Amino acid sequence: MESTIEEKKSPNKFIKPIIGILILGCAAYFAYTKISYAQHNEDTENSQIECNIVPVAARISGYVEEVYVVENQQIHKGDTILKLDDRDLKIRLQQAIINAKSAGANVSVIKSNVSSADASASAVSSSIATAQAGIETAKANVEAAKVRVWNTTENFKRYEQLFNQTSATQAQYDQALTEKQSAERQVTITEKQVLVALAQLKAAQQQASASRTQADGVGSQVSLAEVGIQQRQADIEFAQLQLSYCYLIAPCDGYISKKNVQVGQLINPGQIVMSIVDENSLWITANFKETQIENMKVGQDVNIIVDAYPKQKFKGKIESVQAATGSKFSLLPADNATGNFVKVVQRIPVRISLFDDKKDNFYLRAGMNVSVAVKVK
Repeated sequence: MESTIEEKKSPNKFIKPIIGILILGCAAYFAYTKISYAQHNEDTENSQIECNIVPVAARISGYVEEVYVVENQQIHKGDTILKLDDRDLKIRLQQAIINAKSAGANVSVIKSNVSSADASASAVSSSIATAQAGIETAKANVEAAKVRVWNTTENFKRYEQLFNQTSATQAQYDQALTEKQSAERQVTITEKQVLVALAQLKAAQQQASASRTQADGVGSQVSLAEVGIQQRQADIEFAQLQLSYCYLIAPCDGYISKKNVQVGQLINPGQIVMSIVDENSLWITANFKETQIENMKVGQDVNIIVDAYPKQKFKGKIESVQAATGSKFSLLPADNATGNFVKVVQRIPVRISLFDDKKDNFYLRAGMNVSVAVKVK
């Protein structure tokens, strides 16, 4: 009877050791895998998906005339998002165009005045040349008159001697005297003609100086008028630029978010009316402890698990390591030189780029929590 009981208890002697060995083996394998994983990887759950969020703001003040998008709508770069009332800006543009045409007409008038001034200057130059020629002619006439005076004087002397000798008649004597006196008067007349010609030359020179001054003044007016045209053209370009600001254009592809504008609302310059979530370039910001980054380098492979899709693995690489800890960018950064020092392990943000975000199959959104593991060895 006792032998039978011992035979029934004998298998239990082998089951318990086997179970114990299996448990120890599993524990050893689990410990080995964890240790091996820890030696070759650095991981953290303090990380999330990031993307560019572009604010859309107005550049001018105006009333909203039409809104072309709705919340969470997908848009593309260059799409019109919103339109402001542009009637007053169109009027300003028309005014600028009219002012530019008026400035152009003013330049034409001033240029015609320049032509008139040039013609007047040419006429004055001709009168100066005529006056100079008249002076030379008058001087020549004076010389000719003096020669005639000498000739008539000599003839008068001869006839005077002959008359005194009764060899010439009274009529011949009187004629010689008359010719002498006439020649002397002609000298006086020609000398006065020289003075008149000099006065005419002086007047012509003064007129020429006035014409040159007038021409210079008209030329300056042309330069100022041309500057005025440039100013009016700049006014047109500025009015066109202001008119273009009535249309808010999407700067990138993405989704409309936080839309807070309605038709008829008055918006001011710089007021953010909505945001565009640009999902064309997603990345991950992982906040590693400072004790984990010893072996991290740019370009190392990263395994990524998104909390929303725990069964799906994503691949990435380290793109950069931030140059300062996160606490340095806080509102009140820690200053260990004041108060009691308490050592706290700091976090350093690491930027990780995604190889393939698979956004067509998964909803990856900015702010989602992820777990990352960097293969450091």
